[in-house]
Amino acid sequence: MTGRHPLDLPALRPLWRAVHDRLSAGRPVSRIRVGPLDEAGREALADLLGLDRLPGAEPTIPLARLETAVADACGRPVREVVAAILGPVGDRAADREREAGRRAAVWDWLAGHEVVTAQPVLLEWAAQLRGHGLIDGSPERTRGLLTAALTVLAAVPADGEPLPVLAARLLDGDSHALDDGTRLSSLVLRALAVLYGTGVPEDAAARRALWSRAGVTDDELSATVLAAGLRLPGDGPLARTARICAEAGHPVSLTLAQLRSPGPLGGLGGPVHLTENPSVLALALRRFGPSCPPVVCTSGWPNTAVVHLLHLLADRGAALRHHGDFDGEGIRIVAHVLARTGAAPWRMTAADYRAAVTRVPAGPDPGRLTPAPWDRDLVDAMAELRTAVVEEVVADELMADLARQVRPR
Repeated sequence: MTGRHPLDLPALRPLWRAVHDRLSAGRPVSRIRVGPLDEAGREALADLLGLDRLPGAEPTIPLARLETAVADACGRPVREVVAAILGPVGDRAADREREAGRRAAVWDWLAGHEVVTAQPVLLEWAAQLRGHGLIDGSPERTRGLLTAALTVLAAVPADGEPLPVLAARLLDGDSHALDDGTRLSSLVLRALAVLYGTGVPEDAAARRALWSRAGVTDDELSATVLAAGLRLPGDGPLARTARICAEAGHPVSLTLAQLRSPGPLGGLGGPVHLTENPSVLALALRRFGPSCPPVVCTSGWPNTAVVHLLHLLADRGAALRHHGDFDGEGIRIVAHVLARTGAAPWRMTAADYRAAVTRVPAGPDPGRLTPAPWDRDLVDAMAELRTAVVEEVVADELMADLARQVRPR
């Protein structure tokens, strides 16, 4: 047959589409429902089937009767006719079976991989992943990411190697392949959680702790902490660096390497205020300049450098006071810092929150809420008002507190 099929009539197109769809299901077909048909479609169907009256708008047609009518009209079976008009008839049942086989092959391969069989506890990880399904629905993409994850798992525990160095060595030179938040990083961390019998880490600090347990250290140069006004006593490199920046009214960015080898460092009395957001630290520097009192920024979840500095300060007599965003994540960050460093909350009570909300009555939702250990009423108030308040909204009150710490120069 060449050109347009003689039965390819506009009025019969609903019929051929219905037939094509049903045959493509890959299941036995005895009847086909068509429609809804307009007047022209009903007339064309009646002519094809040799009916003495018009069918209804959505008729059900026995396939055997349609086969006879089509054979009488063009001498071809229905399957050939619809294929000529609409394209090849598929087999969705066979396609689904093949796809199921491809999915199963990925999980069977994972369960039998030498890294998993060498540590059978990882079968639990494999079962978890199978329950979540393929990544982007793709067996190829899933197997590729799992191959990379297994390469990393085969190399741990590492010998104190920084994460970017480990990634570059194992994963085609890509030092960012295991960056926090990547799918590959999440896959590996889930496996490590099973391996070490811990919960899946839910925050950046817990993820870093799990990497550390696997022998992977923070990069001592890229892990940094931002601070201002740190006039640290002593003549070691850390004290001198911080003091020079403070006296110039500049912020200081300290690396984990500097903090691990601070040199001689004396005692430090008085409060050190902690903020979650760098913008608040910038406001303090803009207002106080060289007179800025000590301020440390956690920049969200504190990294190892932040925690290391806070421990150094607390061990030398500093009283740490922490403020953060009034949202679910901010509350968890403050709780974490308080638990890890012995800091106290700074303007983070339920009363502080209720007063702050009046400034942003149409603020964003605070997200998932968890208890604030220092004030049981705080999360109740946030759950009631369902409004997040970021630090910048109350920056004037924070600056007023800092102003009381400014010493005359």
